[in-house]
Amino acid sequence: MQGESSHHGRVSAQQSLPAGCEPDCRGCRHRTLTLVASVAQKQEYLQRVLERWKQVLQVVRAVQEDQRFGYRDRVTLNARWDAAAGWRFGMMRRDQLVPIHDCPVHSVRVIRLVALLRTTLPPPAQFPLAYLHVAGGQATLIAKARSVESADLDALRAGLSATGIEGLWVHCHAAAGRKLFARSGWHLDWGAPTSLDAAGLVHGPAAFQQLLPDLHAQAVVLAHDHLDPAPGVAVLDLYCGIGSTLRQWAQAGASAFGVELAGGAVDCARINAPGAVVLRGTCEQRLPQVRQWWHGGTHSRRACYVNPPRSGLEPALLEALARDLRPDRIAYLSCSAGTLARDLAVFEAAGYEVRSIAPFDFFPGTHHVECLALLTLSRSLAAGQPAFDGRGLPRQRVPA
Repeated sequence: MQGESSHHGRVSAQQSLPAGCEPDCRGCRHRTLTLVASVAQKQEYLQRVLERWKQVLQVVRAVQEDQRFGYRDRVTLNARWDAAAGWRFGMMRRDQLVPIHDCPVHSVRVIRLVALLRTTLPPPAQFPLAYLHVAGGQATLIAKARSVESADLDALRAGLSATGIEGLWVHCHAAAGRKLFARSGWHLDWGAPTSLDAAGLVHGPAAFQQLLPDLHAQAVVLAHDHLDPAPGVAVLDLYCGIGSTLRQWAQAGASAFGVELAGGAVDCARINAPGAVVLRGTCEQRLPQVRQWWHGGTHSRRACYVNPPRSGLEPALLEALARDLRPDRIAYLSCSAGTLARDLAVFEAAGYEVRSIAPFDFFPGTHHVECLALLTLSRSLAAGQPAFDGRGLPRQRVPA
């Protein structure tokens, strides 16, 4: 995880390092805080960054104390060879690898897989491993090479079943670095090509999944109740991933349309949300198709769910949603309060009301906090009154 910003404040309630924590690791900035102190710090941070909406900002929803550890089933670890210690896996700090082989935040199968790799993986002259990526039941060895010898992994394959891993991929990517994955060079070395997560969703080796299914389910329920998908309703799901929310809209009988950039996630979304339309590409690239679907149907109402990366909504997409597509209701799940505040201000200027902001502690032990913002277009604007006057300025918003 990224380093903690200084504006997150200070909380004094601390505890000793959890067992297995590497003192030099900076991945979990709140690891020495109690759960209460950690959540309080996140709440204080959100109150500052989202001060404009303090009246609708709810308290942070979090897991119980005993669920703060062992939850990370999706990790990317650097791999380095040490002549004395063999393979080591962890995080880079000042060009040095900090090993986190027994990290208490990692799931049991991640810890078991790392232990197996350290005892069975051949040295870099035979297998030039650069990164280990684990996504649920799927693990990927990213090698900085054009090809590797499959026979060099015989000892590793023999022990994989006991780790809980269901599929092992070898990804040969000679330029792996800031971009971990390339389109080519993938090879399923062992096991099944896909797995099922806790919600029964199909996922592949590079798919993103929320790591706390019970807490994520609470966010989905809030979004579902707000968007109210039903027959005759159109729901646009942007950055739809493997289709966890897209499936909700389709199962409710709504006309569902998803957009996702990652090809593997698109394939899974089409399986997980049968009946929904899923297109691959950036949301900006797919705006022509979105507009055609949005304006071409006979929908009684239109809603939108967005789950963008930390950078927030793409500029052209934000403009299109606020001034052109103008869904009646929006559910916006954000992993950055800063970009959320920026985007909410644009929506408000276009006639939307922020009804509530519900924060979720999806990454316990870290400084990260995500927020679900629920927006509604004012009734007069939803009925067809232009959002902007003849001078191009936003009209006075009419309370819903």
